[in-house]
Amino acid sequence: MPSNDGVRAVARSFRVLVIGGSYGGLAAALNLSDLAHGRKYRFDSNPDTKPPSWRIPLQITIVDERDGYFHLIGAPKSLACEKYAAESWTKFQDIPALKSPDFKVIQGTVSKVDCSSKIAHILDTQTKENRTEKYDYLIAASGLRRVFPVAPQSLRREEFLEEAKKHVENVRTAKDGIVVVGGGAVGIEMAAELKILYPEQKITLIHSRNRLLSSEDLPDDFAEKALEILREENVEVILGQRVTDTTAVDSGKSRVWRLTLANGEQLTTGLVLSAISRSVPTSTYLSPEALDEEGLIKIHPSLQFSGNVPNSEHHFAIGDLAAWSGIKRCGGAMHMGQYAAENIHKHMLAECTGEKPTFKSLTPFPSVMGLALGKKCAVYSPDEGTRASEELMDGMFGNDMANTICRNYLRLAESPKA
Repeated sequence: MPSNDGVRAVARSFRVLVIGGSYGGLAAALNLSDLAHGRKYRFDSNPDTKPPSWRIPLQITIVDERDGYFHLIGAPKSLACEKYAAESWTKFQDIPALKSPDFKVIQGTVSKVDCSSKIAHILDTQTKENRTEKYDYLIAASGLRRVFPVAPQSLRREEFLEEAKKHVENVRTAKDGIVVVGGGAVGIEMAAELKILYPEQKITLIHSRNRLLSSEDLPDDFAEKALEILREENVEVILGQRVTDTTAVDSGKSRVWRLTLANGEQLTTGLVLSAISRSVPTSTYLSPEALDEEGLIKIHPSLQFSGNVPNSEHHFAIGDLAAWSGIKRCGGAMHMGQYAAENIHKHMLAECTGEKPTFKSLTPFPSVMGLALGKKCAVYSPDEGTRASEELMDGMFGNDMANTICRNYLRLAESPKA
C-alpha cells in the first residue's frame, strides 16, 4: 500500500550486517538507510534525482572493534595533540545519524562468517561472550590492521585519550629530538605535523629508499615536492639509508636511543616512531576462497564477492579490504560504500518485485594522493599533475586533517529523518 507521500512498502524486511564502522562502513550503512526510507542517498547532490518509490523495512547491524568512529586520516595529529584527539573519536552512541531504529551497533570482533548459512560469529566486547548474527546481506568493511603510531591501538575512547596523552608527553619531553622511520604517506605527514605542533623539537625523517613514497605508483615530481615542503618546514630528511640497529642508551634522567644507519652513521634521539607499513588485512573471518594471495577480498565491479563462495551475490566488500586498483584512501572507501548501498538496495527490490537489477559498476581507481604537510598540501592526480599550496591545504584538509570535511560529507551530525 502506498503511504501519504506515495512511497510503497515492500512486503518483507531485510537484515544487513556491516563489519567495520569507519569511512566505508558508515557510508554504506547511512546511504542504504536513506534509500530504504524512500529518500535520495545522502551523497547524491543532483537536484534532478528522483527518490526511490519503494520503502524497505530493514535492520542494519554495525560491528566494530572500537566503540566509536575514529578519523584515521588525522592519526598523525590526534596522537600528538590532546585537543585534536578528543575531537577525532566519537562513540557510536553519540553519533546523531545512527540514532534510528534502523541501526544496531555491536562492539566486538567477527571471528567467522558462514556465507552459506548467512551467519556471523561475533565475540562481544561488552559481554565477553560469543554470539551469532543472522543476515540477508553482508558488507565487509573492516579494513586493515595498522600498528602504532600509524593508528591507535585502543578500542575505547577513554583509553585512546590516555594513549594520546602519554604519546604527547613522550613527544614533548623527547631529548635530542624525534626520529620518524619510514617515508611513506604516514611517515611524511607524521614528521610534518610534529614539526608544526612542536617547532622547538628537531624532527628527522629516515627512509631506506632514495625517494619518498617509493612504494606508491606516483610520479617522481610529487615525491620531490613532498621532500621540498618537508625541508621548507625544517624537517631533516635522510634518504637511501636503512636503520640497521636501535639501541636504548641510559642518559641520566631520560633515556635516549642510538640509531645506526646502513652506512655506519649513528644518530642519537629521544624518541623513535616507526611509520613503516605493516598493514594486515582483517579478513580472517572469511574462507580462503573469498580472498586473493594478499588476504584482500576478491570483488566484481558491483562490489559483490567474486570468489567461489556461497551466496556471493549477497556479500559485498568495500574500502581497504577490497582487492581493487588505486591507492587506499578514505574517499575511495566512501565512494565504494555508496555503490554498495545502491546495489544492495537494487538487489532487495529485485527480490521483492522480480525486476532484474541494473547494478552500478565501479571503475578502476587512478593513483591519486593528497598529503597534509604542515602549512601546505601536496596533491597529485593524473588529470592535473602535481600541485601544492596553502590554499589546497585549506580546501582539502582544513585545520583538522579533514575531520570536519569527512563528518560533514557523511552527515554524522544530522538526526535521521522519518
